[in-house]
Amino acid sequence: MSLEQKIEEALSVLRRASQDFDPTVMASSLGAEDMVLTDLIWKNDLPVEIFTLDTGRLPEATHRLLSLVHDHYGKAIRVYFPKSEDVEQVVSQYGINGFYHHMEGRKACCRARKVAVLQRALQSRRAWITGLRREQSPTRQSVQTVSWDEEHGLVKLSPLAEWTRDDVWEYLRLYNVPYNALHDQGYTSIGCAPCTRAVREGEDERAGRWWWEHPESRECGLHLTKESA
Repeated sequence: MSLEQKIEEALSVLRRASQDFDPTVMASSLGAEDMVLTDLIWKNDLPVEIFTLDTGRLPEATHRLLSLVHDHYGKAIRVYFPKSEDVEQVVSQYGINGFYHHMEGRKACCRARKVAVLQRALQSRRAWITGLRREQSPTRQSVQTVSWDEEHGLVKLSPLAEWTRDDVWEYLRLYNVPYNALHDQGYTSIGCAPCTRAVREGEDERAGRWWWEHPESRECGLHLTKESA
């Protein structure tokens, strides 16, 4: 399938979502895939709110991109922040960088800074859009374009599920879409600064996330089902 065909299919999913599941929102990590979706949504004036989660530990390059996106499109991505008391409790219990030493601490940090925030952002929504792709990692090989998210009680859409990494980057370059500068330094997946590194040759795209853990556990909890959590 050509890139042009994949774009049309992704647009079809996005249009159907905005029509059939209003209100629909898109959760953006400001990664390469999410910038493709942002471009598709805003260029086609689709009624989909785009939001991101600022965990308080994001790289400066991600904040620069957030500003660049506003300048490029003349629109703002909504930013949600974690509740201070949730973060304070995790830091008090596990330490400021306790996620390096305890799986329990790492998951607690992700819950406070991301999962709980996402739950708040998805309240009263009927569907949410993500940039998940099957090719990204072992934890995402079963991603469906349209599925029911039991955890959040709404429809979950991943319009780029079948896209390859090359498809994503061909689109970004073809349409001059802004992206995170860390991608040019070998970062194929970007999250919080302490938990993200550049990938090495031969590693999967998400190997730089929580690299000290087993590959099957490298998710923050935003996209885990109850069975896989």
